[in-house]
Amino acid sequence: MPMLGGVRPPIAALLCGLLAVSALTALGLGTVHEQEVPQALSDAERQIAQDAADSVGTSINASARAVRRSAASATPPGSSKPATVLRSLLPTGHPAAGGVLLDPRTGKPLAASGEKVPLTGVDAKDLARPDTGNIAPRVVASGTGAPRLLLFARVSVPVADRKQDENQDQAGDLRGDQDAEERGLLFVVSEKVAAPAVYGAGRTGQLVDRNGKVCASAPTTGAALAAATGHRALPAAAANAANTSVHTGDVSGSVLGDGRHGLRRVTGWASVVSEDGKDDASGLGLTVLTAREVPPAKAGADHMWFALVAAGALVVIAVLVTLVLWGTMQRPLLRLHLSAARLARGVGEVPEERAELARPVPVLGFGEPGRAGRALESIRRQLLGETGPEPEQEVRRRPGVRALVLVCALVIAAWGVPLLFLLNRVPAAKAVPAPAVADQQARTEAAADRVQRSLGGSRTDLAAAASALSGASRDRAAEVLRRERADHPTFRSLYVLDRTGALVQQVGEQPVRTLVPPTGGGITQVNTSGKIPAIAAYARIPAPGKAKGAKKAEDTAPAVVVAEIGVDALDDLVSRPGLGSVWLTDERHRVLAASVGFEAFQSLPSRRLTRLVAKTDAAPGGAGKSASAVLHAGTSPGEGLSVAAAAPLAQKGPAAGLGWRVVSAEPAAALKLAAYQVQARTMLAGLLALTAGGACLGWLHIVVVRPLRTLTGCAERLAAGDRRTVLFPVHHDECGSVTRSLELLRQALVERDRGAGAGPAAVPVPSFQCGSAP
Repeated sequence: MPMLGGVRPPIAALLCGLLAVSALTALGLGTVHEQEVPQALSDAERQIAQDAADSVGTSINASARAVRRSAASATPPGSSKPATVLRSLLPTGHPAAGGVLLDPRTGKPLAASGEKVPLTGVDAKDLARPDTGNIAPRVVASGTGAPRLLLFARVSVPVADRKQDENQDQAGDLRGDQDAEERGLLFVVSEKVAAPAVYGAGRTGQLVDRNGKVCASAPTTGAALAAATGHRALPAAAANAANTSVHTGDVSGSVLGDGRHGLRRVTGWASVVSEDGKDDASGLGLTVLTAREVPPAKAGADHMWFALVAAGALVVIAVLVTLVLWGTMQRPLLRLHLSAARLARGVGEVPEERAELARPVPVLGFGEPGRAGRALESIRRQLLGETGPEPEQEVRRRPGVRALVLVCALVIAAWGVPLLFLLNRVPAAKAVPAPAVADQQARTEAAADRVQRSLGGSRTDLAAAASALSGASRDRAAEVLRRERADHPTFRSLYVLDRTGALVQQVGEQPVRTLVPPTGGGITQVNTSGKIPAIAAYARIPAPGKAKGAKKAEDTAPAVVVAEIGVDALDDLVSRPGLGSVWLTDERHRVLAASVGFEAFQSLPSRRLTRLVAKTDAAPGGAGKSASAVLHAGTSPGEGLSVAAAAPLAQKGPAAGLGWRVVSAEPAAALKLAAYQVQARTMLAGLLALTAGGACLGWLHIVVVRPLRTLTGCAERLAAGDRRTVLFPVHHDECGSVTRSLELLRQALVERDRGAGAGPAAVPVPSFQCGSAP
């Protein structure tokens, strides 16, 4: 029967595995090179550009929604002259630079406000068609030289006579009676193209169109802008890369510029496009370009020498262990297999093979193979009648093959453990370069600005809804609330409180906790305990005027409309790729939202983070300052390092005075720094060596060492006169072959004893399967 497995496969696998690990060690460590500008800084600049692009896209989408929302509102009663309609659509304080109402039939303006709106290439008749859906914004050139963002919406106004001539349409009163028909106009708003919001000292930001022309820059003055203009080819290159990457799905990237004045310029670019590409800003072809100059890092030590030494040492260990296992286990076991098979043939019926019993059994190796060889030799001599069974004596066992396998494991561990725990450790003092810490702080400030802008937008939209609720009937108020919640998926609940705080109307989920009707409007934290943080935007509903039958208008008017902002929406706001774990905390540094799992109002995961956040606190009325540092991730130095930063929300706007902070912590090992790459690959090499050695030696122990120890015991008991135990092979390998041969020898000894009158004691009685694992 052919042998399956046995001693050779695990030893060969051990050799191949260790040689493969040595090759990976040489390639993995030898290919890591210290760079003047670490890849972590290039990646951070790309992510900063992506943050700025998302901010630009959010702002454009909000402006487009606001224009459409204003156009959908009812025209003021009493008059529908174009100028009056335009004034209602562009209230005082609107950020628009200019606005115009166009007649879609002629394309001529009926009313205009502010600066002249550039209408070159605007086909009013085509855009005003109601079957085209929402009209996409455009970026166009203006007479002032600065590009303008055009936002469009359709407006319906009543007209008394559809056959009025063009002059009457422009100058006359478009208001009709109750049965008048409506006429559609095109509302166009011109806004300045806002510069991208960038953070970090010395960083510049530019917004470029699809042709590479700069639409807006930040900062607008200073040395940083002068440095940006010194690289005039970068905007066009970034725009070209963005336009090309649209087809591949890449929306951001980074470029390393040439050195200048001892500094290297790192540039990041990102397309202003959403994930699905279906929002208002995605079709504009805008690209955000951010850049900063960083000092080049000093050239570090070359890791090739260490890689070659470590790989060479593992090759020596692999060859040495293989030779030891071959000489002390594989070769003796194979010779034992051949000797046992030869003796088994010698007790057969073929006369020519009986001469095999005359040849002594060679005793090779130490431990179990040597003991089994000596037992076979004793059995051979018993078969020849030279001696009787050897008395079984208690002897002190010397170290055997199990100890040999353990020594081989220790030799491999002597190579792998230092790589896994000791060598190429990153010193804490030089763990992360200062520019990487500054980038973490800049991205945290951008996340805080993102939260602030979103809360401010929610409050602004809620104020518009509050105006629509003024004097509205109950059915009309319910419609306004439903439309408002449909337009804002971030609102989990929307409700109206009267002057006494009673809940008048509500849409959405049940409120976590209603608040006492406040004055004015803003953002507030409703609760300070519980399972769900309750964050709410609120706005006072204007009084509609004196109501019929009431002494005061306030007696009949609801007091305030409240929108409860879902925690999931806040979680999405603070979650940014590459920023690590991010938390939004209240003034007492308790968690309100996070990009990772959390319990409401829990403390930050480490005291070091809490102390870092405390550094951002300011005196009453102050804005506070951002802070960043390299911290130990846990309570002990051995738990790794993290790049942490904390930034307060702006003290202006609806969220002013809340004392909220955005806190982030990114594991330093996750940054693409050469030192951490070497450390990670060194640890991986040690882990692979330990895994390969442990797996192969464990395999050898299971399929060879344990069966061999059992086999040796059976052979020694048979040599000592045990004729009752039936030897049954379990494995189809060398140990199984020797066990089969021993069973044939046992049967021959029983027959010999029976022929010599050994009595009943010589009758074989099955006991247990010798050869199985104990």
